[in-house]
Amino acid sequence: MKVEQIKPYDNDGEKAKQVEQMFDSIAPAYDFMNRAMTLGIDCWWRRVAVNMVRRTKPQHILDVATGTGDFAIDLYCKIKPQSIVGIDLSQGMLDVARKKIAKRELDRHITVQQADCLDMPFDEATFSAVTVAFGVRNFEHLLQGYQQMYRVLKPGGMICAIELSTPQNPVTRWFYDLYTLHIIPWIGALKSHDRNAYRYLPQSIAAVPQGNDMLAIMRRAGFDNCKVRSLTLGTCSIYTGFK
Repeated sequence: MKVEQIKPYDNDGEKAKQVEQMFDSIAPAYDFMNRAMTLGIDCWWRRVAVNMVRRTKPQHILDVATGTGDFAIDLYCKIKPQSIVGIDLSQGMLDVARKKIAKRELDRHITVQQADCLDMPFDEATFSAVTVAFGVRNFEHLLQGYQQMYRVLKPGGMICAIELSTPQNPVTRWFYDLYTLHIIPWIGALKSHDRNAYRYLPQSIAAVPQGNDMLAIMRRAGFDNCKVRSLTLGTCSIYTGFK
């Protein structure tokens, strides 16, 4: 089954609406669950990605599926661009992001707004870098999402997408499946009271195109020099490309 067909809830509603509902539901517990699910390694994954983006010295960055704002904050603190705009479907996640941004007194540098990644409210060639952390698998139409990111990117600009992936080593995969298919949904149900959200997570990771398959979609959207870097025994992949 294609990742676009994997939905958080078992009904016929649009994926985008279900994803928005899911993240609104789990927003208060999202940061805790991120740390718990990855044992805190997600912080290092973002640092690696930030360093990759920093080499291009972008001054205007769009952070797609910005969620609670962690990646946008990391990008600003390390790169100090002129501006960062974060967009997300979920108002609940954006409410958390705004509080975190305000607490760090970064309001003048980072702004967030509710928007659909498949229909971005920005002109062509607006941003010098586009980033997305752990959000690609939630796109209702993967190629269309990449095409939109390509459209708003300036010529020569960089895309950097962090996404969870499934390890290929059989031993690692056994422990990975045990953790993601059984332990994470149990913890998620206790903390967020939305078991479906944390059942959706491993299903969407398993279904999302990975490695060369993801790079092929990026190339179809128009990106050049597309590369993937695998981290932590294959549980995370960072995809980069240029316009």
